[in-house]
Amino acid sequence: MTRHRIGAGLALAGALTLTGCAASDGDPTPPTGGKVEITFVGTDPAEDLAPLLEAFMAEREDIAVNYENIPFDQYDNVIQQRVGGGDAGIDVLLVDAGAAAAYASRGLIVDLTDDLAEAQASSIPAAVEQSWWQDKLWALPFWTSATYLFTNKDLVEAAGLEPPTAAGERWTWEEVVDAAGRAQAAGAEYGLLFEQVDLYYQMQPLVESAGGGSGAKGADLLTADLANPGWIEALEWYGQLFADGVSPRGVDANQTANLFAAGQAAFFIGGPWAIYTLTEPERPIDYTVAANPYFKGGSPAMATGSWSIAVSSSSDAAEAAHAFVRFASLTTPGNAASVARIIIPPTNQAAFDDFIARIDQADAPHTAGMGELTLSELRQAAVNRPNTVGFTQLTDVVGRASSDIRNGSAVEPTLRRAQAELQSLWDRL
Repeated sequence: MTRHRIGAGLALAGALTLTGCAASDGDPTPPTGGKVEITFVGTDPAEDLAPLLEAFMAEREDIAVNYENIPFDQYDNVIQQRVGGGDAGIDVLLVDAGAAAAYASRGLIVDLTDDLAEAQASSIPAAVEQSWWQDKLWALPFWTSATYLFTNKDLVEAAGLEPPTAAGERWTWEEVVDAAGRAQAAGAEYGLLFEQVDLYYQMQPLVESAGGGSGAKGADLLTADLANPGWIEALEWYGQLFADGVSPRGVDANQTANLFAAGQAAFFIGGPWAIYTLTEPERPIDYTVAANPYFKGGSPAMATGSWSIAVSSSSDAAEAAHAFVRFASLTTPGNAASVARIIIPPTNQAAFDDFIARIDQADAPHTAGMGELTLSELRQAAVNRPNTVGFTQLTDVVGRASSDIRNGSAVEPTLRRAQAELQSLWDRL
């Protein structure tokens, strides 16, 4: 799961219907002229995806596309209930990284293997892999993601330190914690904030860097592995941040970017979409962007992956739905339009190249070099989420265990309980 604007999808539950032009003032415009009508669902605000719908319908005047926003924390349940129940009201859906196998195994999305060669030719490396399961392709690439170390220059320099930069060497987590403590001693309220607190997306690169793996192993990725030394080491480190006050308890994912933007923290781990918050006029701070840290003696690891786009198995307009999915993924105009109003990397290679150039100017000079850094990180440090049919259970269990550890629970017994719970859930699949 990757939310390009934390909380945005939770706040908006409206729907947008377009018939070749943007709806005025957000009001739906009913389709006319006997067009085939399809509904596309996702977790992002309707206005963010409006350019994609407009571009498609300008090309395919015979198809009208409705967009429906589903709050992120309800998305999986809604998809399973509606599509699993045969609801023809969903034709196209977004599939989070790691969830393709779970959706495919439940019969929620259709086989798109006929598009494999074209997807491989048009997409950036590894974008296709997250939707590959049992030798079939179940969704087409749409977006990917990267995370970065954002640093408040003033707070770090007040501690007598040089902040990390996009062109500099990757810092270790140990260096970050040391610098965070020194910045707090010099006046910073918080040392280090994580954007997606406790979520698997944010936890996975920590444990991967410590050698713990994804938490899923075995040929079918249904053997739980949450209590190995790498997981214990990484989560011990994570819990200690909160015990020592380097990171705050009681602060959730909707608050961390705002706290950093308000100048209250020395370091922040987040995605490129955080630039929206950092550029709000009332919150100007001087910051740098650098590579995601890693544990000393471990491997660089950065969270990646995002939504793919699929055809619902319950659609009664599958041909039109497939045409939209192909446009959104495989064509440069379509994939580029999907990110025209947001800052998240598209997966079409030409659209991605344009994005890399654009991000350097997103908040220059702070974001200078961010494009090249993104390319480098995706090649050298990116770790994909495991495409297991038990992905939903994995994220739920890891999220609760991480939350418990952040709030003071002993690490090893918490992880052993989590591993046993996850294995019990997976054994039922």
